Amino acid sequence: MPDRFPKISLDALVVIDAIARHASFTRAADELNKVPSAVSYTVLQLEQKLGVLLFDRSNRRICLTPVGRELLEEGRRLLRLASDMERRLIGRSKGWETELRIVVDTIFGTQLLFPLVEAFDTLESNTRITLREEALSGCWDAITNNRADLAVTGLGSMGNPSGGGFDIDVIGRLNFDFAVAPNHPLAMLANRQDEPVTDDELRPYRAVSVADSSLTRSTATFGLLTGQNTLTVASIRDKLAAQIAGLGVGFLPSFLAESEFSAGRLVKLCVLQPRPAATFAVVHRRGNLGNAGKWFKYQMLAKPSLFPGLYS
Repeated sequence: MPDRFPKISLDALVVIDAIARHASFTRAADELNKVPSAVSYTVLQLEQKLGVLLFDRSNRRICLTPVGRELLEEGRRLLRLASDMERRLIGRSKGWETELRIVVDTIFGTQLLFPLVEAFDTLESNTRITLREEALSGCWDAITNNRADLAVTGLGSMGNPSGGGFDIDVIGRLNFDFAVAPNHPLAMLANRQDEPVTDDELRPYRAVSVADSSLTRSTATFGLLTGQNTLTVASIRDKLAAQIAGLGVGFLPSFLAESEFSAGRLVKLCVLQPRPAATFAVVHRRGNLGNAGKWFKYQMLAKPSLFPGLYS
């Protein structure tokens, strides 16, 4: 019948690690504040339990046997895991989450939060941070189904649920422009003065759409006309690239489109039905944030300039 408890303790692994690094029982004992006999006894006891030799003692310089090297390699991994767990548990007792999951609308992407992650690292909370990008109602889906703790998402028709239970802090509004490639047939209408492009003129041409990443909620679409052919992509960056390539047309966030207009890679059209400005907010379930979540939320609200194109 197998033993109820493992033969290898973390304390024994610490001793093996110290001996291997110093190639000496005596120097390992000094590091661990033990007498050499206690270190030797720990190794001997472990060797007897396992029925193997961990150290070759035939030479003056102590060295690991092949079995000892394998034990040390796996043992160091366990020691790192134990140390990480200890730090996280200590952090948890002080109000720091073990993990914080943040989702960000594809319009902004997760890279905009990298400076916050770098600043957060100086707090030494040992909270694991997960950043993920979602599209359209995907951020709300992640919050409502406990796949995320904090979200930067659109409001209104973006799929936010009715009812209470959520803290919603608006960080700004975002404008959109209708854009086409300069070689697209619709580009010639850009010079038409005081006559917006109608839906009937747009409908024959393919639109580029970002796929809604929601797993459980009704998916949303924007700027698509009934009967219009579509090219569906995974992110706003793919949408931008597809429209620059002339593969389709559609609305883009103004802050992304403006530089492409200036560079001549896209042309702006005045359309009869422009896309309304979208309101974006930091959202979370009420009362669910620990110290890490509160820190990130405060930073996002205090520095809305992290998210380009937003205005009050």
